[in-house]
Amino acid sequence: MRPRYSDRVCSPEETFRRIEPHLAAQGITRLGRLTGLDKIGIPVWQAISPNARSIVINNGKGITDLDAKVSAAMEALERNIACAPAVPTMTVSRRQMTAEGRCTDPLPALIAQGQRDIDDDEEIAWAEGYDLLTGKPAWVPLAAVTLDRTIRNPRFWQSSDGLASGNNLTEALLHGLLERIERDAEILWDIAEPGLRMGACIDPASFADPVLDGLIAKITSADLTLQLFDITSDIGIPVFVALLGPGEIANAKHVRYLDVTLGSGAHPSPVRAAIRAVTEAAQSRLTFISGARDDIRPETFTRQLPDSIRRCFDATPNITNRPKPVLPQGAEALLHLTIGRLRQAGIVSAIALPLADPSLPFAVAKLVVPQLENPAGERKRRFGYRAISKTLQLL
Repeated sequence: MRPRYSDRVCSPEETFRRIEPHLAAQGITRLGRLTGLDKIGIPVWQAISPNARSIVINNGKGITDLDAKVSAAMEALERNIACAPAVPTMTVSRRQMTAEGRCTDPLPALIAQGQRDIDDDEEIAWAEGYDLLTGKPAWVPLAAVTLDRTIRNPRFWQSSDGLASGNNLTEALLHGLLERIERDAEILWDIAEPGLRMGACIDPASFADPVLDGLIAKITSADLTLQLFDITSDIGIPVFVALLGPGEIANAKHVRYLDVTLGSGAHPSPVRAAIRAVTEAAQSRLTFISGARDDIRPETFTRQLPDSIRRCFDATPNITNRPKPVLPQGAEALLHLTIGRLRQAGIVSAIALPLADPSLPFAVAKLVVPQLENPAGERKRRFGYRAISKTLQLL
């Protein structure tokens, strides 16, 4: 079963054998199984890093218990690496970098709220990466790559968006790129006209997939309901959003924000994208149930569910015949396919920054795709060109 649902170069058993000796050195003191705290039974684990400079609790999900355990551990590893990345840097002005023939992007879309843009004559630390679309070196502000939340008033919005890990660099690049495509598609779906949003609802049975069917059966048996939306953008990489809520939500007078959880997933394989969305929705639910995440504010537990989310449960799922696409095997081939889709959609830059020490038996990378939309956050610029263009087309 694993080859169909995984593009990793080795089994989760082998991955965990490789990373386990490095957990303590990376500040990860323990792993815990959260699955039993909920009634669904979809595997979810957590990894705890008490002295982390980012969040202390990282969660992971998967089809199997070991998948979820490895997912949580890798999530914690990538965040820890991103706090102090092993990436080549240079402190110099952008003007000088340009004069020396170096390609730079000051990433204005990621400037934090209340901060000013990078000036051409301002000396800052630049991190070296390379553009996946051109193969050429590219430099971006180091502060846009790091994930150290102990820094007060950071110049750039700090986010794990586009941060990914893998058994090797290719895996990390693929999954980081897919996450950027996923977040972009979410924003474009969020701002779409309500009829188009609701029309994207599909019946999970359309996939006729035993693993996805099993996940839906667990959810139904737990007296919960799930709505699945195909939010694939013009890029053409399948992206899905899953909303998981109480079975009686249609008749409930009051629903709390945390009673409904969202998951999203992107992958060249539509069913694997859908599975990711469903398992992430289950993971998000357990994040609230466990109450351990240090980035959930107290008001979250009393906030009412917005009508825009609640209305998603009124959408009628479409039953469609979804042919299974013939896809290349392996992370490298899927990465090339994904890069090709970006090119076809007019994306001209996708900057990859390997962050982990090469001596480690795993890889971590940050993917920056300036043209794609970013998730909600405390940024100076809320939306980019793609979202603004889509909105104008609706007016």
